Amino acid sequence: MKKLLTLIALTTVSTAAMAHPGHADTGLISGLAHPVSGLDHILAMLAVGLWAASFSGKARWAIPASFVAMMTLGFAFGANGGEIPMMEQGIAASVLVIGLAAAWAHRIPAAAMAVVGVFALFHGVAHGAEMHGSSAFAYAAGFIASTIALHAAGFFTGTALSKNIWVNRVAGTAIGAIGLGMMFA
Repeated sequence: MKKLLTLIALTTVSTAAMAHPGHADTGLISGLAHPVSGLDHILAMLAVGLWAASFSGKARWAIPASFVAMMTLGFAFGANGGEIPMMEQGIAASVLVIGLAAAWAHRIPAAAMAVVGVFALFHGVAHGAEMHGSSAFAYAAGFIASTIALHAAGFFTGTALSKNIWVNRVAGTAIGAIGLGMMFA
């Protein structure tokens, strides 16, 4: 437990959710790399998968699918000059809220889809705002593929750990705590 608390403390002191905008390279490789290049993206995407694993039936796939769909809409909005106020804070809040929801929230599929969908807009607009040039489709394909892979990693981790709810609760709470640190960094 002491090691976990040390890890949380060190991580929350590190760089905040400031992964946007201005990546020089665009295209498929840049798109694939972007979601795994920042702690904010990694944790939010893992938390979506972790939360989805706690549901049953179609919700297990609908929750991550709603994130991807809304992130894609947000990308189109951001790529066309659209902006969302407090975008970085929204991204940090996604880590906080989705992490804690994965650990503690009641299992209401429609609410989970709405929550991840709203936060997905922040991530999508950030991706779209940093997109420059004519390779928007390749860049979008890359970050969508990486996002799906991170959702799957969270989902399979949550499924593997489902027999011990407290392990999932600790993981989700740790993600949320890091998100809280990002909010104030």
